Amino acid sequence: MTCDFLIIGGGIAGASAAARLSELGHVILLEMEEALGYHASGRSAAMFEENYGPPSVVALNRASADYHHNANGGYLTPRGFMMISGPGQEQQFRDDIKELHLDEISFAEAQGRVPILNPKTVTHAGLHEAAQDLDTDRMVQDFAKAARSNSGKVITRAKVTAIHHDAKGWQVEAGGESYSAKQLVNAAGAWVDEIAALAGVAPIGIQPKRRSMARLPAPGGHDVTTWPMLMGVGETWYAKPDAGKLLVSPAEADLVTPHDAYADDMVLAEGLARYEEMVTTPVTRVESNWAGLRSFAPDGTLVLGPDPDQSDFIWCAAQGGYGFQTAPAASRLLADMVGGSTSELEAETRAALSPARLR
Repeated sequence: MTCDFLIIGGGIAGASAAARLSELGHVILLEMEEALGYHASGRSAAMFEENYGPPSVVALNRASADYHHNANGGYLTPRGFMMISGPGQEQQFRDDIKELHLDEISFAEAQGRVPILNPKTVTHAGLHEAAQDLDTDRMVQDFAKAARSNSGKVITRAKVTAIHHDAKGWQVEAGGESYSAKQLVNAAGAWVDEIAALAGVAPIGIQPKRRSMARLPAPGGHDVTTWPMLMGVGETWYAKPDAGKLLVSPAEADLVTPHDAYADDMVLAEGLARYEEMVTTPVTRVESNWAGLRSFAPDGTLVLGPDPDQSDFIWCAAQGGYGFQTAPAASRLLADMVGGSTSELEAETRAALSPARLR
């Protein structure tokens, strides 16, 4: 099969890139698993917090906000975001609420929103009302639908085994089939450096980092529907309501090799203990647990655009924990660069996202 853009990876990065690039030419997306969004994208905490991330990420968040609010009926529902701290953490708390633009609130107000907060251990609380839940599964599927509506193809169970470059472009073997493309888009998540190696392109130094999650019954039988997402200072744990349950994560960032991730029992137990210190209801049962890989460049921000040494090899990588909230603007920037259009993002932001910074 022949196309203009061959995209490797069917998470939110690849799906959003497929939608945007399908406006410029024929797209084929290859995903090695049975379904889109199987790895990191299917294991996301699914929040839109506009102020979360380094400056280039925040710029992408803000440029994505209109899409999240309005595209396809919108993907957001109210949630709110609360940070809490304990004894001896005041300076860290001050630093965090300043960086995240949170409003400090009283313990009484915090406990009014989350009744299980422990007055003996919670010393400070900050709140951002505007943080919202993201419908991540629908977003992935809608981007894929947009690509298909422009005659794009989405092919699952297509693990890439060989890549060759010649005068005609890229030749790729995947899932027992052969593909030819003018441009190759590397959106393979934790596997992007492995794809680069197959293609003979210098790696970016991707760092896959595990993050674990536990699903708990609603604490004390409370209705958690309207609770905000909770986070400990320094992002040492977080908890988020989900379908009447509570998701709790140790918020670890342990460097691992690319694989189908699973939770580390000891790390999960330590994170649950940090959460328990701040609430009055102990954890008595974990209903399920899992983990995902958040993949980072060495400087912690996304890598978007043509490789400086191989211009028809396009990076769409290193989304870290920011993939969904940045996807609308990140994919638009990618298409602008490939199509030669003027981006709405400032030059400083574009430079901070460029693969050239890592060479």
